[in-house]
Amino acid sequence: MAAVEVVRSQFVEDDGFRTCSRREVEASRRVSGAYTAAVVDADGGRASLSWLASVLVPDPPLSQVVRVVGPLPSKTDVRLAAGLAAALPEVHRVGLIHRDLKPSEVLLAADGPRVIDFGIARATDSEGGTEITHAGRLVGSPAFMSP
Repeated sequence: MAAVEVVRSQFVEDDGFRTCSRREVEASRRVSGAYTAAVVDADGGRASLSWLASVLVPDPPLSQVVRVVGPLPSKTDVRLAAGLAAALPEVHRVGLIHRDLKPSEVLLAADGPRVIDFGIARATDSEGGTEITHAGRLVGSPAFMSP
């Protein structure tokens, strides 16, 4: 089974968005590891309906769990932190920086968290057109972005 992310209809004709979509596919394909959801297939931003399929993690996002349950017990926090501490070096190993890691992009699987959505990831070697931010342009979720 797979989770499929489809580009919203209002963005289908937006060349900038399609470029970002292709970049997300390329970035996501390079990321693997126990605490991420691997990309299974994608159209690469070329189809009229752009999509990306990743391994299905049928578990809730951290944001939903905290909203419903409230603060997590310290034992769960430690396990969550350990999983994220393992996931992020894997992301960095392939030369990416996530840049928008927020509770809705951390799925709480039974065997540990899964980091998903590399839509605004930045390649650490920004040569080659992988830089998507510019001076004066804000990309990401302000409450979860680094200063």
